[in-house]
Amino acid sequence: MGDMSNSDFYAKNQRNEGNHTAGFGCSVMELRSLMELRGTEAVLKLQEDYGGVEGLCTRLKTSPTEGLTGATTDLDKRRELYGKNLIPPKKPKTFLQLVWEALQDVTLIILEIAALISLGLSFYHPPEDTTGASCGAAAGGAEDESEAEAGWIEGAAILLSVVCVVLVTAFNDWSKEKQFRGLQSRIEQEQKFQVVRGSQVIQLPVADIVVGDIAQIKYGDLLPADGVLIQGNDLKIDESSLTGESDHVSKAADRDPMLLSGTHVMEGSGRMVVMAVGVNSQTGIIFTLLGAGIVEEEEKKEKKGKMQDGNMEINQTKVKKQDGAAAMEMQPLKSAEGGEADDKERKKVNVSKKEKSVLQGKLTKLAVQIGKAGLLMSAITVVILVLNFVIDNFVLQKRPWMPECTPIYIQYFVKFFIIGVTVLVVAVPEGLPLAVTISLAYSVKKMMKDNNLVRHLDACETMGNATAICSDKTGTLTTNRMTAVQFYCADMHYKEIPDPGALPSKSLELLISSISINSAYTSKILPPDKEGGLPKQVGNKTECGLLGLVLDLKRDYQPIRNQIPEEKLYKVYTFNSARKSMSTVVKLPDGSFRMYSKGASEIVLKKCNRILNEVGEPRVFRPRDKDEMVKKVIEPMACNGLRTICVAYRDFPGVPEPAWDDEADILSDLVAITVIGIEDPVRPEVPDAIRKCQSAGITVRMVTGDNINTARAIAIKCGIINPGEDFLCIDGKEFNRRIRNEKGEVEQERMDKVWPKLRVLARSSPTDKHTLVKGIIDSTMVEQRQVVAVTGDGTNDGPALKKADVGFAMGIAGTDVAKEASDIILTDDNFSSIVKAVMWGRNVYDSISKFLQFQLTVNVVAVIVAFTGACITQDSPLKAVQMLWVNLIMDTFASLALATEPPTESLLKRRPYGRNKPLISSTMTKNILGHGVYQLVIIFTLLFAGEKIFDIDSGRNAPLHSPPSEHYTIIFNSFVMMQLFNEINARKIHGERNVFQGINKNPIFYSIVLGTFVVQIFIVQFGGKPFSCQPLDIEKWMWCVFLGVGELLWGQVMATIPNSRLRFLRRAGQLSQKDELPEEDVNEDNEEIDHAERELRRGQILWFRGLNRIQTQIRVVNAFRSSLYEGLEKPDSRTSIHNFMTHPEFRIEDSTPHMPLIDATTDEESARINRKYSSQPSSPNKNNNAIDSGINLNIDSSKSAASSSPASPLHSLETSL
Repeated sequence: MGDMSNSDFYAKNQRNEGNHTAGFGCSVMELRSLMELRGTEAVLKLQEDYGGVEGLCTRLKTSPTEGLTGATTDLDKRRELYGKNLIPPKKPKTFLQLVWEALQDVTLIILEIAALISLGLSFYHPPEDTTGASCGAAAGGAEDESEAEAGWIEGAAILLSVVCVVLVTAFNDWSKEKQFRGLQSRIEQEQKFQVVRGSQVIQLPVADIVVGDIAQIKYGDLLPADGVLIQGNDLKIDESSLTGESDHVSKAADRDPMLLSGTHVMEGSGRMVVMAVGVNSQTGIIFTLLGAGIVEEEEKKEKKGKMQDGNMEINQTKVKKQDGAAAMEMQPLKSAEGGEADDKERKKVNVSKKEKSVLQGKLTKLAVQIGKAGLLMSAITVVILVLNFVIDNFVLQKRPWMPECTPIYIQYFVKFFIIGVTVLVVAVPEGLPLAVTISLAYSVKKMMKDNNLVRHLDACETMGNATAICSDKTGTLTTNRMTAVQFYCADMHYKEIPDPGALPSKSLELLISSISINSAYTSKILPPDKEGGLPKQVGNKTECGLLGLVLDLKRDYQPIRNQIPEEKLYKVYTFNSARKSMSTVVKLPDGSFRMYSKGASEIVLKKCNRILNEVGEPRVFRPRDKDEMVKKVIEPMACNGLRTICVAYRDFPGVPEPAWDDEADILSDLVAITVIGIEDPVRPEVPDAIRKCQSAGITVRMVTGDNINTARAIAIKCGIINPGEDFLCIDGKEFNRRIRNEKGEVEQERMDKVWPKLRVLARSSPTDKHTLVKGIIDSTMVEQRQVVAVTGDGTNDGPALKKADVGFAMGIAGTDVAKEASDIILTDDNFSSIVKAVMWGRNVYDSISKFLQFQLTVNVVAVIVAFTGACITQDSPLKAVQMLWVNLIMDTFASLALATEPPTESLLKRRPYGRNKPLISSTMTKNILGHGVYQLVIIFTLLFAGEKIFDIDSGRNAPLHSPPSEHYTIIFNSFVMMQLFNEINARKIHGERNVFQGINKNPIFYSIVLGTFVVQIFIVQFGGKPFSCQPLDIEKWMWCVFLGVGELLWGQVMATIPNSRLRFLRRAGQLSQKDELPEEDVNEDNEEIDHAERELRRGQILWFRGLNRIQTQIRVVNAFRSSLYEGLEKPDSRTSIHNFMTHPEFRIEDSTPHMPLIDATTDEESARINRKYSSQPSSPNKNNNAIDSGINLNIDSSKSAASSSPASPLHSLETSL
C-alpha cells in the first residue's frame, strides 16, 4: 500500500474540500469526523446538524427508500468527490527485486566468486622462458596459443549459467506472485452486496458502492463501508475487528446508528446509508496508517540490511522461507480485501495455519539434511584434490615453489574449488521449494475449475491428508432448493398440497399473511432464467420454500408485503441459533397487535396452547395432543427426510402495550396454524462422492441443525450411515450430556468415547460443532493425529472453520463471515467438490514424492561421480557448467514436468498418508538406490574403460585448459540421457509397471522431456569449449541413447524385486523423515564415513532405549498406583492408558500407518507385528491385573513415547524390528 497512492488520495480529497459540496451538502472530512462518533453522541450530532438521517439523505441527494437513481454521471461525480470503495493494495515486487533476491543464494554467490577468480587468472600469462621447465607438471600438456586464450571461457560459461538459473528462479517467483494477485482479485470480485438503486434491490460488487448508496444489511454480512442505520430489526454487530471488544453491539436508529466497515452482522437485518468508502472509511484509515508505517519501516530496514548483514541471514532462512512461501505468500495480499482491520488477528491465524502443513515440515527437514550431506562431500572433495596436487608436485617430485609459478598453482586451486562447489550445487536440492510452489500453484489454478477457490495455499495439500470431514446438511449434501410437499392444517394431514378451496378460509388467510409478513423481505421467488426452468429462489431458502407454498395455494405474497412495508413492522425477533424461530409483530387497524411466529416444529409447538380446528377457530391444545401430533405428523414427515416448520400466531391488546423485551413471556401461549414439511432433496452426485471418501479412508460426519429423524433419513440416503453398522446418531443435547462432566466442562476422555462412532449430530448449535472439531483434533487415542475438514455457511460456523485443519465455506449460500474464516471456498456449494479437493491434495503430495525420487537419484549419482572422479583422476568427469545444466534439468524443468501431473481416481483408493509416514517410502528408496547403482556402474565403466570400448583418446588426467575430449563428452551425454529416461520412471512411485500410463494427458511433461533432449543435442554438437563438449558422431549418439533407454528396462527389473526382500531399505525409508536419510543415501557407497556414523547412531539408540524403559516403568507404576486408589471409589475413572487397553481394536488400526501403506508386503508384515504385540490386550480381564498391564503398557507407551519425540531413532527401530 505504497505511501504515494494514499497521499494522492488525500491530496485529491483536500482539493475537493475547496468546492466542498460540488452539489452535495457534505464534504468528505465532515462525513469522516461524523463517523468517528458513537452512540447517543452520534444521534445528537445527526439531529442537531443534519436533521436526523432523513436530513442527511437529503444532503447526500439520495432517498432512504428508493436509493440513488443509478445515473452514471451521478455515480462518477460521487466517486470523484468521496473516493472509490477500494483500498490500494501493496505494490508487488518488481522483476529486478526478484532477480536480486534469487542472487542471494549462497551456492550461487560462491560460484560467482570462483568464476570471477578463474576469469581473472586466465588473463595472466607467466613469463615465457620459465614456464615449461620449472613449473613442471603444473603447466604441462598440450597448450598451444589458442588454447591458452580460451582459458577465460570456463569462467564466463559459469557466470552465464548462473545468470540463467537466477533468471529462471526470478521468473518463477514473478509468475507465482502474479497468480496470487489474480486469485486475490478473484476472491474480491466474489464479494457482492445488496444495494437499493432506483427502488430496485440489486447485487453489486463491493468496489462499486458509492457514498449515498442505500445498502441492505442482513445476518452474516461483512460490512463493506461505513454508514448510518436508517432502519434495523434486532441488529447486533460484532465490532471486535475494530475495537477488540468481543461482545456484540446492539444497533438501533435511535440509540447507536453508526455502522463501521469491516465489522460483522451477527444477528438481525436493516438498511443503512453509506457515508464513507475506501480510504476514508474507518478500516481504510487504519490501513492507511498501517500501510504508510510498513513502507517506511521496510525502506529503513532495506538500507540497514544491505550495509550490515550481506546475505548470511537470508540464506539461513532460505529453505524455511521458501517452504513457508506457500503459506506466507497470501499475507501482503490480504490488505486489498475490502478492508479488514483484523490484520493482526489474521496474521496470528495464518501463522498457526502455516505450522500445520505436514508436507512443508517434512520437506524443510529433508532439504536441510541433504544440504549438510552435500556440504560435507564438497569439502572433502576440495581437500583431497588440493592434498593430492601438493603431495604429487612438492613431495614426490620435490619441486621448489617458484614465485613466477604462483598464478598457475592458484589457477589449479581455483579449479579444484570450482569442482567442490559444483558438487555442492548438485547436492543441494534448490528445486524442492520450487517444486512445492509450482505444484501448489498449478493445483490451485486447476482447482478453480473444480469449483474450489483456495484462499490459503497449504490447505490444498493438508486436504490430501484429511481423515475426517464434518459436513453441513443443507445445501452441501442437499440441493438447497426447498419445496413444501406436505402439511397439516385444520386437523388434516395433507400428503400433497391441496386445492385452496379444501381449507377453511380463516385458516388460509392467517397462513398466507403469516408466511408473507413473517419472513425476510429479501426472500423472494423470481421467474426462471430460461424457459421451462424452475423458479429462482432468492434469499433464505427455507423461507422461499414457504413462499412457494403460498404460490402453490394460488395466492401471491407481494400485495400483502406492499400493504405492510418493512418500515411498518412494529417489532422483529430475528432468527438465531438460540431461538430457532422468527417472530414479527404488526399493529392492526384497531390498535391491537398481532405476532406471527415460525420455526422448528418441536420448539414452536411447545409454546402453543391452542390450535386452529377444522373451521379455523382456535381450540385447546393439550400436552397429550402435542405428543400425538409429534408421533402422527412430525415424526413420519421427518422420517421421510422432510424438515418440519410450525407456523403460529398470537394476538395482543393495544392497551396496555406488552413488554416486548420480555421475550419468554411474549413467545408463549401461541395459536398453532399449521405444520409444514419441506423437502430438500439430496444432490444426485453426493452418495457417490461419500462412497469415494469412505474408500479413501475418510470418515464423513453430518452436523446439522435439523431434527434427528430428518437428519438420519438424509444420512441414510447419502450413504453416511449404512444399515447394520455400529454408529451413533445423536442430537446436541445428548452429545453434550455424554461429553461434559458434572461441572459442565468438556472432558477429552468422554469425547474419545463418542467421536469414533459418531456419524450424525442433529439439532446442534455452532458451539457443538466447534467442540466436536476440537475434540477430534485434540484426541490422542489414535496414533496419527486426525486431520479434520469442516464445511460451514453461517456466521456462527466461523469458530469451527477456523479451528479445523481445512475450512470449506459455501460460495453461494455462505455468509461473508464464514468465507473469511475458511481456507477454501466451494463456489458451487457441492460436497463432491470436496472430494476433488482431496484428490488434488493427494496429488500434490505424490507430485512432490515423484520429484524427490528423481532428484535424489540424480543427486546421489552426480555427487558420487564428481567425488570419486575428482579423487582418482584429479578432475571431475562432469565439469562445472555441465553440472549446472544437469542442475537446471533436474531442478527447474523436472519440478515443472513432475509437479504438473494431473490427478487420477486411483488416488482415492488408498488411506491418507498421515503425519508420521516418511516422505520417502521404501519403494522410492529402492528405486533411488537401484537407479543410482545402474547409473554409477555405466558411468564408471565409461570413465575407466570408455576409451578402449569406443577406441578414442582417454580424457583422464588432462592438463589445465586442454581441449574437451570425446571421452568425457560421452560420459556427460550418457549421464543426461539416463536422467531423461529416469524422469519417465519417476512418474510412478508406488511400484507400478506401466510408467507411460496417462503421459499423453500431460503435455507439459512430454514437451519438457523433448525440449531437454533437443537442447542436449545442441550443447553436445555446438557447445564446444564453454560446455567442455566435443561433437559426437551418430554411432556414439546411438550408444548414449541406448544406455538411457536401459533406465526404462532397469526400472522394470526394480519393480520385480519385492520390497520384503530388501529389509534394510525399510529403515532408510522410515528414517527419511527423521534426521538420517541424506547421509544414508550417500553413505551406501562411501564406507569411509559410515562406520563412525553408525557407531554413534547405535550409541544414541541404546541411550534412548534405556531412557525410554525408565520412563515407561515410572509411567506403569503411576498408572497402576492411580488405578489402585481410584478404582476403589469409582471404577469408571480409568486413566487414559487403561482406556487404550480396553480398546485393542483402535491400537491395531492405528499403529499401521507407521509402515508405508501402499506396498502390500509391508502392510501384511505390519499386521503381523501388531498381532504379535496386541494379542494380549484382548484378554477378557477388564481389570487389567498388574502383569498384564505391565507388559502391555510397556509396548504401548514406548510406542507413544517414540512417536512423540519425532527425532528419536527409536521409533524407526521399533517398527523395523
